Amino acid sequence: MKNIFKNIGPATLIAAAFIGPGTVTLCSIAGVEFGYHLLWAMLLSIIATIVLQEMAARLGIITQKGLSEVLRNEIKNPIFRIFSIVLVISAIVIGNAAYEAGNISGGVLGLAAIIPNSKFEIASFTFNYLIFIIGFLAFVILYISNYKIIEKILIILVVLMSFSFVVTAIITKPDVSLIIKGIFVPKIPDGSLLTIIGLIGTTVVPYNLFLHASLAKEKWFTKEDLPLARKDTFIAVILGGIVSMSIIIAASASNLTSVHNAIDLAKGLEPLYGNAARYFLAIGLFAAGITSSITAPLAAAFVVKGMMGWENGLKSKRFKAVWMFILFLGILFSSMQIKPIEIIKFAQIANGMLLPVISAFLLWIMNKKDVLGKYTNNVIQNIFGFTILGLAIFLGFKSIWKVLETF
Repeated sequence: MKNIFKNIGPATLIAAAFIGPGTVTLCSIAGVEFGYHLLWAMLLSIIATIVLQEMAARLGIITQKGLSEVLRNEIKNPIFRIFSIVLVISAIVIGNAAYEAGNISGGVLGLAAIIPNSKFEIASFTFNYLIFIIGFLAFVILYISNYKIIEKILIILVVLMSFSFVVTAIITKPDVSLIIKGIFVPKIPDGSLLTIIGLIGTTVVPYNLFLHASLAKEKWFTKEDLPLARKDTFIAVILGGIVSMSIIIAASASNLTSVHNAIDLAKGLEPLYGNAARYFLAIGLFAAGITSSITAPLAAAFVVKGMMGWENGLKSKRFKAVWMFILFLGILFSSMQIKPIEIIKFAQIANGMLLPVISAFLLWIMNKKDVLGKYTNNVIQNIFGFTILGLAIFLGFKSIWKVLETF
């Protein structure tokens, strides 16, 4: 058991990153509106995530560089390099700052279900002190600047989150045969296309590719560690997928006709399954919020570090300044109850453009022998990779079109 925990880590943080309050809400909506029918979309997301994250981890271990560092070094054309730096930094930093508010707010929703009456007024403004508690927790964990400690804290939170959501699903006593059918028999109910795109888009996340490459090189240093990294990726991403599926399954058992967040789902399950379902969901949402509140600023800092060519790591003042800025904006937007709709729209457009761009770059770099030597992609990895790239392009256009329709 000790050896098992010793060799897990970076990919667990990736699972922590993609299972945020947004994913929890979207999975809740998928379950309430379409039952078990969209479980296959999560299976597809898990496969795509494993393929891309394995490439990112392999790149980090073999080159001992982050993805953004390799991106900066391999793009030789100065104009294209500047364009790439601006695109990546704007999409990741501004996007993560916007989503950080949602991460903190999601964690607050989870705590508020257990700790009511957490609001207070100053002058004519209403504040929720739980926002500052979550923000402070995230700040302390990040300020430690010790990868091993951050990793262990996030592993504990991910285990707590996983346990909470899986137990909630078990409480609802689901039909196992229908679950298996939903996972392995693809079906696209009327009106479900955008939800399917959302489920895949919230799991296959561009900034996780940067985060994974940077974290993998922090933990592993030689090619002999590749099997450990692959096992770590495989186990953690599947665990994340099981968590997402558990939320869909739990939501399918509710008597709700619509849902806006996980607390709506908790309230819908409570009359049927008692207080336990509500509390497990609340704890799970809190853990999802706090883990994403940590990983989003961390990922943004790694991206900026690599794209700007900074040498120092987690303890450098510039690195800390980036994640502090992201965290501060998240607390600010959340505490003032500002909904940064325009920023989020920009982030969605930028991420819709970024995923196929980063996927294409990753595939290009993973086939360069002068970078990876004999550890380049094999034929099967390329087939999977280019299939995912095609899917990413389709999802990118769809998500951008969806956002533009709202203007």
